Amino acid sequence: MFRSRAKTEKAPTDQVTADLSQQSRDPEAPKGRPTPKRSEAQTQRRRAATQPLDRKAAMRRQREARRADLARQREALASGDERYLPVRDKGPVRRFARDFVDSRFCVAEFFLPLAVVILIMSMIQVGQLQSIALLVWLGVIVMIIIDSIGLGIRLKKQLNERFPDEPKRGAVAYALMRTLQMRRLRLPKPQVKRGERP
Repeated sequence: MFRSRAKTEKAPTDQVTADLSQQSRDPEAPKGRPTPKRSEAQTQRRRAATQPLDRKAAMRRQREARRADLARQREALASGDERYLPVRDKGPVRRFARDFVDSRFCVAEFFLPLAVVILIMSMIQVGQLQSIALLVWLGVIVMIIIDSIGLGIRLKKQLNERFPDEPKRGAVAYALMRTLQMRRLRLPKPQVKRGERP
């Protein structure tokens, strides 16, 4: 009868708060944290606004690094510096294949100029010039095929003798693709003169 009312009312409120903490929060219920001050909200907004600028700066730095790498690769392709060459051109096997091709004349390197001449011959409507152009075209293709087969066989033999333990996969195809380019346009630039032994 003469009990204090504060003690009797305190127990039910403790139970209610314990029950609330165990339940999942209703989305429409109060958030349970104070609203941030205006200054705090403004600093958060400023931080969010500066982040894209940082991303842009990072992208710009990445682009500049990529340009520097490409410039280094171009210089390496011109000078033959092994350190900065692209992956497809690196290694002693690929270097030997390039030198093997560059040290000799190949019919395939004259393919583009011959193709232009034959195309012009086939467009001229004089006598049997078109049939002659067709025969020349077939002769050029046959000569390129024979020359490429011979070059491939000799190169494969040399690679097996010189580099028995190195992986040689794709080296012959790499060399044959190089024969299709004119000597002046080849990249990496030729490091041997014609007639020199690689």
